Amino acid sequence: MELDIHSKDGKSTGKKAKLNDAVFAVETPNDHAIWLDVKQHLANKRQGTAKTLEKSEVSGSSKKLHRQKGTGGSRKGSIKSPLFKGGARVFGPQPRDYHFKLNKKVKDLARRSALTHKAKDGAITVLEDLGMSAPRTREFAALLKAFAIAGRKSLVVLPAKDSNVLLSARNIQGARVVTAGDINTYDIMNASKVIILKDAIAPLESTLTK
Repeated sequence: MELDIHSKDGKSTGKKAKLNDAVFAVETPNDHAIWLDVKQHLANKRQGTAKTLEKSEVSGSSKKLHRQKGTGGSRKGSIKSPLFKGGARVFGPQPRDYHFKLNKKVKDLARRSALTHKAKDGAITVLEDLGMSAPRTREFAALLKAFAIAGRKSLVVLPAKDSNVLLSARNIQGARVVTAGDINTYDIMNASKVIILKDAIAPLESTLTK
């Protein structure tokens, strides 16, 4: 497939960028692979540090409060019982690791499928160049405005790490900048528009077709 190449002002340059159909036009996009990859991405971000106190960890006496029978009340073994205020919690959360493994082939399929969906929706734009000689938030904001995505979630894909672009975008809410090798399914699906620099197309296709 081919897409128009745009300049920073949002206008077409009259040139075309050829995109690999194996990446941007998958015949049958796999939605389940997308779901699995997004699930893994969000799971890996969880800290898993939630913790409540068990009976052995609660401060308090372990003395039996009153005799077992004859009081007319329920049996109470300790002030640390979950039945009392300040007592332990029954089956509360404990620290755990939410990470799980996902095969590389599944992750690559998920990213190709996500890009295919965006391409079908017309949500992928090819940009000729950013050309930032210094960090300028105003310049990056003007770029988003030119493509009518100011205030919306966007993903800009660079061929390699560019500190000037990263610093320019970090204070703009909803704007995300990644390199072609670090792109992930969650970022693709979460963005209303994906802007790919012309020079990032080759490394992106190389990453996803290995």
